[in-house]
Amino acid sequence: MLYYSALLVGFLGSLHCIGMCGPIVLALPQKHSGKYALLQTRLLYNFGRVLTYAVLGLIVGLLGKGLMLAGTQQLVSISIGVIILLVMFLPRRISYQLEHYSPFKGVVHALKKGFGKIFKSKGKLAFLWLGLLNGLLPCGLVYLALAGAIATGELWGGALYMTLFGLGTLPMMLGISLLGDFIKPSLRSLLYRRLVPVFTVMLALMFILRGLNLGIPYISPEIHQSHAGGVEMECCHE
Repeated sequence: MLYYSALLVGFLGSLHCIGMCGPIVLALPQKHSGKYALLQTRLLYNFGRVLTYAVLGLIVGLLGKGLMLAGTQQLVSISIGVIILLVMFLPRRISYQLEHYSPFKGVVHALKKGFGKIFKSKGKLAFLWLGLLNGLLPCGLVYLALAGAIATGELWGGALYMTLFGLGTLPMMLGISLLGDFIKPSLRSLLYRRLVPVFTVMLALMFILRGLNLGIPYISPEIHQSHAGGVEMECCHE
């Protein structure tokens, strides 16, 4: 259930991605003529994004694994859900500032300079590098997905969660890179404002239920410490 949410976060959130990352996508170099070459370069760009998300998921998945072994993963899952709910009900002005806040402003500046240099580069691999860098840009949607990756409590689970999240964004991001702004901004904004808040609240409640250890298959599996010091999760019952 948790992994399905990654695809939905990516797909619904990509309505927001079009507005935030759309200008970058539309500005990608058009040096290679032909439909096949265009598709190839855009796939390289998106593969770079997904690869960066997977690596980030691997890192936070390791953190989640450590929290699970320490016996605090349930508390973390509940805390993530509560934080998401609090952010959802913050005034738009404050949430906007939080979404665009980055403690690594120097790194972000360096990334933007890197974009400028790569845009001037020749060769198809430049598109892969652009995608890799794009995945590192601050984004509230990515932060939400990373919270889900931590909640998996697994090293490879975190990587899988972020990979699915990246794949969820693929239809919209690939579509805009090949077809332009194919969804009217007014419709995109309406869908984003109506669907994303509802799904975000559902995701937050899922995190909270997961941490409550209620023994509900897939939604709130029972987690208990094993005699060997590890952690066992019962996902289903016969």
